Amino acid sequence: MEQATRQLKLEVAYARADQQVLAEVQVPEGATVREAIEASRVLSRFPEIDLEKSKVGVYGKVVPLDTVVKNGDRVEIYRALIGDPKEIRKLRAAEGKKMKRGAGAED
Repeated sequence: MEQATRQLKLEVAYARADQQVLAEVQVPEGATVREAIEASRVLSRFPEIDLEKSKVGVYGKVVPLDTVVKNGDRVEIYRALIGDPKEIRKLRAAEGKKMKRGAGAED
């Protein structure tokens, strides 16, 4: 008698500025991050995702695509950053200082 393969329940997450997806999927025990992403159908909804270039992770920790998933995992697909976070913070801080200096000034 054949033993049934245990199914794992997990989530696949992807977010853009205009849309976020959190897809619940079931995959067989021993499935990889890549297989979970493929099972979620997120790739067909977001053709801009290139798994060969995109970083992926489980609960915020970057992992390779061949990482075996566990029951309850949240697999995440990360987008490339459009700017250096340190530079963006510096620009925001500089803008804030300009606004404070000009606040309440009379002409």
